[in-house]
Amino acid sequence: MKSDIDRYLKENNADALWVTGSAQHNPTMVYMTGGGHMTQADVIKKIGTDPILCHAPMERDEAARTGLKTINYNKFPLKDRLKLAEGDRLKAHSLLYQNIFEEIGLTSGKVLIYGHADAGKHYSIVNKLQELMPGLAFEGDLEDSVLLQAMATKEPDEIDRIRQMGNSVLEVVSRTADFLTGHNVQDDVLIKADGSPLTIGDVKGKINLWLAELGAENPEDTIFAIGRDAGVPHSGGTPSDPIMLGQTIVFDIFPCEKGGGYFYDFTRTWCLGYAPEEAQQLYNQVKTVYDKVVSELETGLNAAHFQDRTCDLFEAMGHKTTRQDPSIESGYVHSLGHGLGLNVHEKPWFSRKDDPSNTLVPGSVFTIEPGLYYPEKGMGIRLEDTYYVTQDGSFEKFVDYPMELVLEMKGGNS
Repeated sequence: MKSDIDRYLKENNADALWVTGSAQHNPTMVYMTGGGHMTQADVIKKIGTDPILCHAPMERDEAARTGLKTINYNKFPLKDRLKLAEGDRLKAHSLLYQNIFEEIGLTSGKVLIYGHADAGKHYSIVNKLQELMPGLAFEGDLEDSVLLQAMATKEPDEIDRIRQMGNSVLEVVSRTADFLTGHNVQDDVLIKADGSPLTIGDVKGKINLWLAELGAENPEDTIFAIGRDAGVPHSGGTPSDPIMLGQTIVFDIFPCEKGGGYFYDFTRTWCLGYAPEEAQQLYNQVKTVYDKVVSELETGLNAAHFQDRTCDLFEAMGHKTTRQDPSIESGYVHSLGHGLGLNVHEKPWFSRKDDPSNTLVPGSVFTIEPGLYYPEKGMGIRLEDTYYVTQDGSFEKFVDYPMELVLEMKGGNS
């Protein structure tokens, strides 16, 4: 939580953090400010003080809405800085940050840098700023041990926002199921009104439209993959592929709030009309593992414990897992889940058993998504829901949706 930032800074021998970039689709900036229409901003927080938001003059009202203490870049006019820099624009830009850092009394110590910015430009600015302020040491946070650790435990308002995204996802998934099953079928292919095949691209276009109508965004696209593509976990699906009866469809949807806010992550696997026996068997095994792991969830354990447990279960069923061979491409080929929040993937990590910071605690939000993949057989199965740990230590699923494999067709055959 944000109240833990000072503690994490101290644990990492840091004195301050500096977040830069837009206030949209920039997770650490959204976390510190709440978001808004700011095309360029900087948040600087010293240990023991409230964050300060630095902003462009045209975005002063957006900055004020954050409730943070603000500094307008215009307080240090560009013409004055260019004069001091003798026309050197890089130095003039770096002088802006020198002025800001001196204004807030940050002239020595270690500063951790976060945010989204053009790497080349920001690298040049930081290098020049280091020359101007030798008392400061600027570093990246490779392990995200401060902000991402703070973000790993959610406050009640964050839980509510994720739940709202879950409700939007549920609506889109329901519409998608109705859209698919309402089509006519010809030679096992779903047919549009003009007689042409319904394709993956057609369905994904509808999904994006429905998300937009509900005020959500889809910055990382949607996985809607059929047949062999369903057997490759992160295949987004081939747009020209026709939608056919009896083939596994992996539908993994992970949109976020408009402007790059909180995500939700959800997967179902469907077969339209009927399921081949082998696909049904794989589905039953994945569902068994899903139910077993969920029933065993416990606070105080490293998330990686449940990855090991999943491998135990799948290996006992005769499937290869990444624990046996990290390079496998068939069987159980990924980790059980991941944390979720302003990033679609964040702490707790289910693949890092040696990291004690991945413990499930009240406020943790994470996915459970076991799957089996056999691209050589033209099929894949994954089931996924997002859970959180309540303040009393119980585990709750944000939203519920049926998990049946087969969707019955309502349209006609020709």
